[in-house]
Amino acid sequence: MQTGDGLLARVRVAGARLTPADLAALAKLADEHGNGLIEITARGNLQVRGLRPDTAPAFAEAVAALLPIETGLAIDISPIAGDDPEEIADPRPLADAIGKGAAGMAERLGPKVSVVIDGGGQISLSQLKADIRLRAQPDNSWAVTLGGGKPQHMDAQGVVATALALLGALAAIGPEARATDLFPVRDQVSSPESPEASRVLIHWRPRLNLVQGHSRAIALPFGAARSAEIIALCDAAMASKLTRMRLAPEHILLLDNAPDTLIAQAAEIGFITKADDPRTRVSACIGSRGCTSGHIAARDLAVQLAPRLPAGQTLHVSGCAKGCAHPRASDVTLVGQADGIGLVFGGRAGDRPSKFLDAAALGAGAFPFQGGR
Repeated sequence: MQTGDGLLARVRVAGARLTPADLAALAKLADEHGNGLIEITARGNLQVRGLRPDTAPAFAEAVAALLPIETGLAIDISPIAGDDPEEIADPRPLADAIGKGAAGMAERLGPKVSVVIDGGGQISLSQLKADIRLRAQPDNSWAVTLGGGKPQHMDAQGVVATALALLGALAAIGPEARATDLFPVRDQVSSPESPEASRVLIHWRPRLNLVQGHSRAIALPFGAARSAEIIALCDAAMASKLTRMRLAPEHILLLDNAPDTLIAQAAEIGFITKADDPRTRVSACIGSRGCTSGHIAARDLAVQLAPRLPAGQTLHVSGCAKGCAHPRASDVTLVGQADGIGLVFGGRAGDRPSKFLDAAALGAGAFPFQGGR
């Protein structure tokens, strides 16, 4: 995809699992063929920025030789699926069945059509958008939500048949079709007592239990890191005899059976390693540094403002009104616009700003995080 800093490549690593040596090799390829900026997306995919028309084909060929890559329909499951002792059901058999059944129609589906299969374990996938959402239930059934429709409970066989029927309908309509076209979004308010509301995001649970051992979560600040930082982390991981990393939602990298010394090294390199780090409550896109739509250098502002963010507050810094980095509401949202920086309280980037600020005022500390004053 063409962006403001060149071509962007999204890499869907099969199973979301790779070795430190593999990730270090990919980071070196990002330096060789791109600008060295690597991202982990909100859905747990890798992105490499700054590729050029003359380097992108060689990059793609090298990555395909390095790692098993997923193509076709996007099916999201927990990165610790099958290794999570707390999951209600293993989502992998359903993912395999739906993936194989949809293989012949993948080219006729839109690139954003997705299936989310949540086994009900330690990592919630409720924050991921989905055309088809499957959630394991304690009675061995699955709650199936199509678009914005009402959840229906089915057994595994019914789940596969229903999912493939909807995907077939979308493929017949064409690449622009989404499940909400057939099942419009209903007016719904989530109950704070619902299972989804009670499950934590991995930002707030840095240590996850595995069937054998554990996995430690670290995050890329605002979803991005330079290749040198990734390589330094991988070198430290290999020195610690770590053999597996996992890409996870919310810009997180899981390190299986990582010792405390490795987590301390990751913090020194610049990664987020603690749940109370204010950067876990800040979302920011690349902004004008790498997007033609961006009016402000969003991540630069986020770096300045994160240390001043009061406890419990969330901040979204968006280069434009599209709000790609965080489509949901935040306590405070800063939005780059042609005539300044819009300030939105309790809303999204596309909402009407309550006032306008400028970068100089923000740098000087004139920013009302609380109370709208």
